[in-house]
Amino acid sequence: MSSPVITENKTKIKKSFFTVVTGRTFIIAALLLAQVGVLLWGFQRLGDYIHLGSAVASALMLIYISNSKSDPTVKLTWCFVVALVPVLGIPLYFYIKLDLGHRTVQGAISRCERETAPFMLTSEGSGGDAGQTLEKSDPDAASLAKYLRDRAGFPAYTGSEVTYFPLGENKFESMLQELEKAESFIFMEYFIVSPGRMWDTILEVLARKAKAGVDVRFMYDGTCAFGDIPYSYPKELEALGIRCKMFAPMRPFVSTHYNNRDHRKILVIDGKVAYTGGVNLADEYINEKERFGHWKDTAILVRGEAVRSFTLMFLQMWNASERAGGCDYSRFLPPPEEIRSDDAPGVVIPYGDSPMDQEKVGETVYLHLINTARQYVYIMTPYLILDGETLMALTSAAKRGVDVRLVLPHIPDKTYAFWLAKSHYPELVDAGVKIYEYTPGFVHAKVFLQDGKMGVVGTINLDYRSLYHHFEDAALLCGVPALEDIRADFEDTLAKSRRVTREDIAHEKFHVRFLGGLLKIVAPLM
Repeated sequence: MSSPVITENKTKIKKSFFTVVTGRTFIIAALLLAQVGVLLWGFQRLGDYIHLGSAVASALMLIYISNSKSDPTVKLTWCFVVALVPVLGIPLYFYIKLDLGHRTVQGAISRCERETAPFMLTSEGSGGDAGQTLEKSDPDAASLAKYLRDRAGFPAYTGSEVTYFPLGENKFESMLQELEKAESFIFMEYFIVSPGRMWDTILEVLARKAKAGVDVRFMYDGTCAFGDIPYSYPKELEALGIRCKMFAPMRPFVSTHYNNRDHRKILVIDGKVAYTGGVNLADEYINEKERFGHWKDTAILVRGEAVRSFTLMFLQMWNASERAGGCDYSRFLPPPEEIRSDDAPGVVIPYGDSPMDQEKVGETVYLHLINTARQYVYIMTPYLILDGETLMALTSAAKRGVDVRLVLPHIPDKTYAFWLAKSHYPELVDAGVKIYEYTPGFVHAKVFLQDGKMGVVGTINLDYRSLYHHFEDAALLCGVPALEDIRADFEDTLAKSRRVTREDIAHEKFHVRFLGGLLKIVAPLM
């Protein structure tokens, strides 16, 4: 005769078994297995018809993709995927291209861009004086400014000062000083935030300013929830008086816009000062914590009328999840006469790039700088995953005598990205491009310098993620004194770097060359 304890345990086991069998996870797993079984049965019974249909569908898809509006390298990748695995490749192609999941996001951001357009394009700095300054000093810069204004909606500004920071530590020190001066509002938008000395110090200032009545808003990318901060982190900051949002929080099976991350780094204080560059809010960016050797990163501070565009770019993303028409943009834009620096030479053009439209702003700016260079183009980038157009621009520039130099990491943060970068080395070096690897560690900077006349500092890497899939930002600098500081930083960084020779490439490990070439086939999908 069973004891009460044994009877109770049996009851528990029965209940537990019943709970598991009727649970959502078990049911989903059972349905998936059933689906696989049906597919296997179908392939067995209808194998000949399936093979024929697959061949016809693949042929039609190859014709369709070849005639689509896309980068040739992207077309080649999709053709490879469809030809190799048509049953998976064809649905995947339409799933990604239709973008069903992010239609709402796209509509909201487009609405905010329309709302901010009148404020973006009517400032004094975006008037005739900026355009006339460029027309007289640099026609190539003037044509690029016209593109950014007419096609992307970002005006050129005079009367703005730029300070260049060659390291994340320099930016961090400046940020703390400027944050203490905040009186009206602080807007922060970053890709990565992680607890540590950098973020904890900044957070203390933000909480104190919020308590004093400053409008503090903080926005970060949803992938941070996989790292050192909890999913509920916005609520923790709200408790400190800081308005907080997580861009595209991760909710499985809801949307394809998870492929489009907010990679921007923007800090705006009172509409008078703005920061951007590669530096995120984590200790490795200020070399407080060592990851991949010494962390080389850069940033800029913009002071003056050009801050206007950074303010509006932040509000575009912030208000995308707000109700339409609920923002008085003008109250965040100080009168030009209050912030304009009339003795600041040159022109500054802050700009953003969105994956939600068909305009490849980031790549267009980079290609313009490469194609119009006459003396040199210096580039710092953590990743080198090139499409055909950018590869052609770099090699053509070197062949016509332009001094093209690329500074890349010697210690990578992502091994696969390093292999992909090395897959481009032979063609670049053979064309005369000079490639350097920063021997102390990792380069995370995103900097272009052309002929000492134009430069770009921002968040945009030379890879498909930044150029095609992410939200990004940067500033085009034309004739500003900070270009001399950028040139000096390049010279200092090159002195600490090792130039890659043809002999180095010939002696590269077989698995690096093989895997790099293999990954290049699917690089646009990574």
